[in-house]
Amino acid sequence: MRKSLFALPAIVVAAGLALAGCSTVSSDAAAPNGEGVDASQPLAGKTIGIAVVGTQHFWDREAFQGAVDEVTRLGGTPLTTDGNRDNTLHAQNHDIFLAQNVDAVITILGDASVDPKLQQLHDAGIPVFGVDHASEWAVNNAQSDNEVGGTALGKITGDALGGTGNVAVFNAFGTSLSFCGERYDAWKNELSTDYPGIKLIEPELAEQFANAPDDARQQTLALLEKYPAGTIQGIHVACWDQPAIGVVQAIEDSGRTDVKVTAFDAGPDTLEIMSEPNSPFVGNIAQLPRKIATISADNVGKYFLGEEIEKVSYVDTIPVAGPDEATAVAKELGYTQ
Repeated sequence: MRKSLFALPAIVVAAGLALAGCSTVSSDAAAPNGEGVDASQPLAGKTIGIAVVGTQHFWDREAFQGAVDEVTRLGGTPLTTDGNRDNTLHAQNHDIFLAQNVDAVITILGDASVDPKLQQLHDAGIPVFGVDHASEWAVNNAQSDNEVGGTALGKITGDALGGTGNVAVFNAFGTSLSFCGERYDAWKNELSTDYPGIKLIEPELAEQFANAPDDARQQTLALLEKYPAGTIQGIHVACWDQPAIGVVQAIEDSGRTDVKVTAFDAGPDTLEIMSEPNSPFVGNIAQLPRKIATISADNVGKYFLGEEIEKVSYVDTIPVAGPDEATAVAKELGYTQ
């Protein structure tokens, strides 16, 4: 697969553009877009590389689609790659942009293995813009305000547990992805500051990305066997919320009603679970991935207009506590008809 990627980059481009029109979330269900730039097609005649680490997850698909749509709206031609959630492949895909001498690159997610490629692009005079990927080689990184979101989620967790109890944490990516660490640290700091009666269970759990719901379900079943009723009150997924789907399934399969779940992302599927009466899934933080990537593409346009661009563009998050808020937020973001 990788040999064909590099031998035939045009196939990658065609596949990526086909994917851009095949998001599993309809345009009616897309999160709000950014504000746009006040100029007519500043990217006309320019080719913009758009690399996404994968498109298996709602956040990734929406961000990717937002970047493609906005680059196109601003007159640019997207040249796209998909890393299929393989960080090594995602990093290597940036070589295509270097070989094609694109005018700018938007890189979406990925770990530190991407940074040497971003340095090569930078050194070649190709400006790089991150979407949830902070790098010294990027002109700008657009991201959620993770500290604010994590703090709000800590308050939701603390209030849901009445300020006391033991909480297990899934935290596989807190050290490898900076935005995951920001969310977790802010959540934990809020608990230690305002809810000292809540204790975190050690060791932390580490979810797998592949088949995350099923993996988390199995780990949670084992956790609940170890901690009978009255000894654990909460389970938190620190970086995202797909594992929380499996956590909820395990709690319900075990017949437990004493354990509450919180997480970070609030896509359509998890908001639907939260909306169910008496759901153990009580807290989440909604992000706006399409808006984040749209703003990143707008920043590319501003760059070529010669406008000043801040190093980080922060996008607000939306705290979601309980079923009523989950229903309201899903409607606000267009996830329900």
